[in-house]
Amino acid sequence: MNPDTPRLGFCCKFILEEPEEPFKTLKAAREATLAMNLTHATMAHLAGLDPIARHAKIEGIVRHNLAALERQILWVAARPPIERLLRMASNVLPGYTHPIAAPIYAEPVLRRLVEDGLARIGAIAREGGVRLSLHPGPFCVVASQNPRAEQNGIEEFEYHAELMAMLGYGDGWHPHGAHINIHVGAREPGTVGFAANLARLSETARNLITVENDENVFGLDTVLELADHVPVVLDLHHHWVQSGGEYIEPDDPRVARVRESWRGVRPVAHISVSRETVLEAHDRETAPDFAVLTSSGHGWRDLAAHSDMMWNRAVNALVARHMNWADFEIEAKSKNLASAGIAREVETILARGGTSVAA
Repeated sequence: MNPDTPRLGFCCKFILEEPEEPFKTLKAAREATLAMNLTHATMAHLAGLDPIARHAKIEGIVRHNLAALERQILWVAARPPIERLLRMASNVLPGYTHPIAAPIYAEPVLRRLVEDGLARIGAIAREGGVRLSLHPGPFCVVASQNPRAEQNGIEEFEYHAELMAMLGYGDGWHPHGAHINIHVGAREPGTVGFAANLARLSETARNLITVENDENVFGLDTVLELADHVPVVLDLHHHWVQSGGEYIEPDDPRVARVRESWRGVRPVAHISVSRETVLEAHDRETAPDFAVLTSSGHGWRDLAAHSDMMWNRAVNALVARHMNWADFEIEAKSKNLASAGIAREVETILARGGTSVAA
């Protein structure tokens, strides 16, 4: 598949559509959903188990998660080319860096299970033209005024980098478009500290890291201070909130700077829209007006929350315009249902504009 083919996809969790054969019963539908999604265990729970039970628990979760991730990627690989993108869940290997679980992962049998499983999954993704990413949680920061938080954040990021490497994305600059995206983090030390601490990451981690703008402290203009160091992920919804209502267009000079930051790799951007329950009576054909909404009593936090589906056609048309240069992760709560919906809409818009989305 052409790496420049426009792609969009969902984040982390798979949602089953209305039950059909053979999933007509609620129990069967629930089991099918569980089979498609990763699971987890808390470190407190693992600490309460005896060593044999702890090993069995971790091995059972790893086997399930590898199988579920493979099912997700196979499902995405069977979708139309425009939908072949997936942000994987981070909890493939729960507790991988934690003292409770780390010795178990180091045991040869489990290590071979992990390495063989991830190598197979990565090969399936590449053969199917599925672009992969990871997005660690907000506690994963590479710079902090708290030394312990900083060290824990770097270790967590390195786990994600090792995971990518075992999938087969450990060599070179964002191979096959793979990336690990994080936020700048705390207000201090900010972008200066972020840039300085990149030297503490492994070469593999530095070759995979990206950073996105947020809706609060680190807006697009601030995050672009890092464009000479790492690729910038443009989040259109965060920018709309942080800027007070600007819908940034593809010809904006800041978009050119974002594109340059990826150094030849097709960029990734993020999109959502304000929740349906917040804008219940809103016209689907008209883009939400931040100034009007806030003046009528909507708080910015309510407007920042992600929708279930990509319900607004004007925002979807904006995504279509940006897909001339970027792939999109759809940050909607209905996951694959939302990404499939906007894919059909965007595909129609692109086809009318003469842009091919074929493999």
